[in-house]
Parts: sequence; structure tokens; C-alpha cells
Amino acid sequence: MADSTFIAGSLIYSHIIPPLMGFIGIILICSGIMDRKTKYTLAGVALFMLAGLLPFLILPLVLGT
Repeated sequence: MADSTFIAGSLIYSHIIPPLMGFIGIILICSGIMDRKTKYTLAGVALFMLAGLLPFLILPLVLGT
């Protein structure tokens, strides 16, 4: 039974949160470029990069490897 909680936890951090963060990052990048707001563009780039790195940073902690 404990394995199902690890699987659910790993799915959240590997397949649900990163795509949402990436999508929000792309929207921030687009709106920042179109409105010439550097803060939105930089926040979008940071969020998009964090979405790509999140599984590699959090999954080893969640899975204990």
C-alpha cells in the first residue's frame, strides 16, 4: 500500500506540476515580450527552466534514491 503513495507522489512531481509550470512560463514569456515587460519575460523564463529541472530535483527526495 505504501508503494501507491510513492507512485502518486512521483506522478504529481513528474507529470502534473512541471507541465503546468511550463505552460504558465510560456504564457508569461509571450505576454512579457508582447507588452515589453522585462519582469514578466524573466519570470517566465525562470519558471520554464524550473519546470524542466523540478523532476530532477524533487523526485530523488520523494523516491528516496
